[in-house]
Amino acid sequence: MPWKETCAMEQKMQMIKCWKGDQFTITDLGFLHGVSRKNVYKWIKRYTAEGTAGLEDRSKAPLRHPNATVPEMVDKIIATKRRHQKWGPKKIVAWLNEQYHGDGWPAVSTVSEILKREGLVSPRIKRHRVPPYTNPFTACDKPNAVWSADFKGQFRMGDSRRCYPLTITDSYSRYLLLCIGLAHPTFKETKACFKSVFKEYGLPEAIRTDNGAPFASVGLGALSKLSVWFIKLGIRPERIEPGHPEQNGRHERMHRVLKETTANPPRSNMKAQQKAFYEFIYEYNFERPHEALGQKTPVTVYQKSTRLYQCRLPKILHMRDTVIRKVNCNGEIKWKRRPIYISKSLIGEHMVLKQKEENFWELWFNYYYLGILNVSTGKVLPMCPD
Repeated sequence: MPWKETCAMEQKMQMIKCWKGDQFTITDLGFLHGVSRKNVYKWIKRYTAEGTAGLEDRSKAPLRHPNATVPEMVDKIIATKRRHQKWGPKKIVAWLNEQYHGDGWPAVSTVSEILKREGLVSPRIKRHRVPPYTNPFTACDKPNAVWSADFKGQFRMGDSRRCYPLTITDSYSRYLLLCIGLAHPTFKETKACFKSVFKEYGLPEAIRTDNGAPFASVGLGALSKLSVWFIKLGIRPERIEPGHPEQNGRHERMHRVLKETTANPPRSNMKAQQKAFYEFIYEYNFERPHEALGQKTPVTVYQKSTRLYQCRLPKILHMRDTVIRKVNCNGEIKWKRRPIYISKSLIGEHMVLKQKEENFWELWFNYYYLGILNVSTGKVLPMCPD
């Protein structure tokens, strides 16, 4: 029988005291303390050999593990990890199997545990994931149907300053609308660039980007301040899936040529770098034929949009059977005096709610569907509309 959890050490000391006083037999001691005679003998033996320290509880783990990885293998695994610190357990197992044939190296999961036990694995930083884009992409069947935008990977120029090239292309004609080097990829600078392009070329129907800032966020609908502005202008923001650059393949192909031409090697400073970008824009649009265009140049295919940019944004139309709520400074709307979090990107904007069922309301921002609001739980579920 086990010792009582509340004061096991105290009971053991009391038992030893009674035993030393020769007042009780071993059977009596076991009965009084609720343990077997074998247990009494064990603790008396430990007390005699080690004193009070012998009464402390000991680990019940087995001294030997028949399935444990042999120390020689563990040493080689650790040595390989120290030599190749960027390698994970999969690469380490593959390399060891290649170097030492037939040694029966442990599974990847076992190697992972060994590396963790030795403190050779840094825990991954938990990152907020951008919600997936579930709407179908707009077809690239005419100029200005879809524009693609992205920041080409930043690089250091000759003066050690970073350059973040922002590029915008028309996906149908491959026409390069903008290629400008920015010191920082901030919302303010990016918006100013898009505004300049909108004034010159008009508005597209959709803009396709990746899931990074400032194009997207981890909030509801992955909307950022920039994509909220697009929606207010009547432009649908589209996002490719993470890890699938082929969904924006035309733009990525242009980026490869851009890097080879203007950033390999980088120019001495931003002024010289921007000059290289301007030269690339002219060559890409006016001189370089494209096989996908029947060997035509983009300038011969592209036409400016008939949708003109207007500084004054149109107001949201109030439909019948809908409720309007304004997002406050905390990113929340009020529903029957109850705060419901929406998104920081939508602060100051108006949400349109349309009842779907008794406790479920569709949530829209302008024409852009955000999800279903469950008024019972106060949560917005990113579900597709019927």
